[in-house]
Amino acid sequence: MMFNLDDFIKTYVTKRSDSMFETDIDSYREDLSDIIGGKSVLVIGGAGSIGSSFIRALLPFKPSELYVADTNENALTELTRNLRASSSFVPSVYLPYPMDYSSVTFKRFFKAHGGFDIVANFSAHKHVRSEKDIYSVEALLRNNVINARGLLDLLEEYNPLAYFCVSTDKAANPVNIMGASKRIMEDLIFSYSDSFPVKTARFANVAFSNGSLPAGFLERISRLQPLSAPSDVKRYFVSPQESGQICMLAAMLGENRAIFFPKLNEAQMERFDRIAEELLASYGYEIKYCGSDEEAIKEAEELRAGSRIYPVHFSKSDTSGEKTSEEFYVQGEHVDLERFASLGVITDKPAPDKNAVLDLIAMLDKAFESELITKEDIVGILAEYLPNFEHIETGKSLDGKM
Repeated sequence: MMFNLDDFIKTYVTKRSDSMFETDIDSYREDLSDIIGGKSVLVIGGAGSIGSSFIRALLPFKPSELYVADTNENALTELTRNLRASSSFVPSVYLPYPMDYSSVTFKRFFKAHGGFDIVANFSAHKHVRSEKDIYSVEALLRNNVINARGLLDLLEEYNPLAYFCVSTDKAANPVNIMGASKRIMEDLIFSYSDSFPVKTARFANVAFSNGSLPAGFLERISRLQPLSAPSDVKRYFVSPQESGQICMLAAMLGENRAIFFPKLNEAQMERFDRIAEELLASYGYEIKYCGSDEEAIKEAEELRAGSRIYPVHFSKSDTSGEKTSEEFYVQGEHVDLERFASLGVITDKPAPDKNAVLDLIAMLDKAFESELITKEDIVGILAEYLPNFEHIETGKSLDGKM
């Protein structure tokens, strides 16, 4: 049977037939054309789900040059094929580079070009599962915070007209290291805001983005493997298209040190197990609810024999860093809900003490040099900098589950 993912997302996940940001894009179309048209754009991490959606949101406004850097060579190739095969405008100067933004090669490329008008950075560890031990924690913090300083130093030398770096709703009152890293990232980029304009966005889960649990459902179904999901976790969702649009609007229309977020209410939250149930129904399966991963795996053997009864295991969340509720701003942050139809903006954020942020980065860098450093030590360093950081540690990781 035919299955259309975009239609499924609109019907069962976001429950919106059109993008929630179309009204704001239409309202500011002339401004966006003036800001983007004829400009040189660098997108770091542009082959990922959000980065590639940002590029597609940007191209109708006709930048003169587009450079994309991403470590995933295969995804970068597919992005290029997709753009070339579509009716999208692609500037005459379009160059995708499979490279790490913290590499010597990237710095040579950046300096040879003499900087860019617009720089957007989507290179990040975004999963809570990326903090199961000291090694995964180090990789996360180096990518999200420590290495980001080198990029900002480059931008300080070659000032862009705008710099955008995506944040997360988990940066508001963080309970996991990933959310804390993004909250520190906000301070880091804002500490450079006296040199060039910086903007960011906190937003919800991107439905069926690369590596997400719903995307995993599709992969499991294609392999006739059982589905597993938390039964007590509700999240806000935006569509892949909407994820790129909110970043584009924030990057182009935001004031210096602005943090954008979508205007979503609690009634629009959705559970992962409900998404799995609707997905299996769309594929024409009946559902068998199992009491464990092991039972579901055993029952899945019948799928390969032609059964139309699909085993699932839904259970309460018990892994580290899971936030019970999502939020986009915290007490004390000034929020403008009037300027945009579908977007709220956190405004009037003061520039952080740059020395304090850089001292934290130096402390983290030095801590990782020790063979005796532990995950708990790093949590302590982060908590000292972020007094509201209350890490939830259960001793269990998502990598231990299906």
